[in-house]
Amino acid sequence: IIFKMASSEIECLEHPTFKVPYELLNKKFRTTQKLLDRDVAGINVTTKELTSLAFKEDATVEEATKVLDSLSQKINNLKAKSSEWENEEESLAEELCGRVSYVKSFASGDMNDQAQRVWKKQREDRILIDHLFRTGNYKTALVLTKDADLEHLVDVELFRMAQSVEDALLSHNTAPCLAWCQENKSKLKRIKSCLEFRVRLQDFIEMIKKDKRMEAIRYARKYFATVDPDLLNECQEALALLAFSVTTTCLKYKNLFSDDRWTELVELFRTENFALHQLNQHSLLSASLKAGLSALKTPQCYSKETYNMQCPVCSKGFNSLAENLPFSYHAQSQLICTMSGDPINEHNPPLVLPNGYVYGEKALKEMATMNNGNVTCSRTKETFNFADAKKVFVM
Repeated sequence: IIFKMASSEIECLEHPTFKVPYELLNKKFRTTQKLLDRDVAGINVTTKELTSLAFKEDATVEEATKVLDSLSQKINNLKAKSSEWENEEESLAEELCGRVSYVKSFASGDMNDQAQRVWKKQREDRILIDHLFRTGNYKTALVLTKDADLEHLVDVELFRMAQSVEDALLSHNTAPCLAWCQENKSKLKRIKSCLEFRVRLQDFIEMIKKDKRMEAIRYARKYFATVDPDLLNECQEALALLAFSVTTTCLKYKNLFSDDRWTELVELFRTENFALHQLNQHSLLSASLKAGLSALKTPQCYSKETYNMQCPVCSKGFNSLAENLPFSYHAQSQLICTMSGDPINEHNPPLVLPNGYVYGEKALKEMATMNNGNVTCSRTKETFNFADAKKVFVM
């Protein structure tokens, strides 16, 4: 059965599909506006120069020609740039409109069953690709994106950029990350990001590790003269490294010299990158999986005596994953046969064996048919005759 997708489900599951291209379009528009204002200001200055020459009695033809050539060049450059900016914005707008139409086509309910199954399979692939990108498995994600032909529905360029920055950080190169921070400076400031500070702090530490202490002092004076009060203690601890050797045994400063800080910078960059594009810190796959496990989780899932072979939470892999998740709320209890995993109800009434353990009638009958009327308790391994099982009435 294929159900029509509710608007709340679209908002929950498809939010990243729209948000990233929208944020990129918004960023492009604002950047273009700033560049356009700057170029127009330059043209206005040249226009004023030309106007002043017109009223200047001793102005020569060469001066006027020079100013006119400059004005013409600036106007032509602006025209070329404007055309380029327009094409880039149109491309982003078309991508956003394409994704809206793609989701809308399913939400409208006009698709036939086959088309809906294809659409849902593509959504599963998109969720998996997003998770792979977020966890740093870029090569696998790109292969799956290409095989599933989903380049137009996946934010490949965003994660390609992220991969280049992360690879540079793991290679102890901060230049791409600092360039990214400068490019998104206003937004990072708005979300109170400390990424640029931490990256520059790492540059400072690397200078000390290379015994370039005077260079490190000059660097600190340039970039740490005005530090946010919340980061002051961290900055002071790093500055104290000037008095320590790289081989120090003092735990606090030994940790500051550790190369593990580069991995921490990669994780911080991912967090800030997601926040910058208003994406959740957890992938949709992770959130959906945890929500589903929490809805199924009961205290019985962690008891060997009440293990249910058909319960996902009872399985080994999911059991540990759901350990810290909340239990589901059930207004009414439901009995499950631990032998077959089927519900115990009026169609499968409960039977109690002489040892006191309860199972569903269907499972016991099937076992008795295969074992000459004998049944074996799955918990104690005791064997009884099926005729010894008695009905149980649950109030």
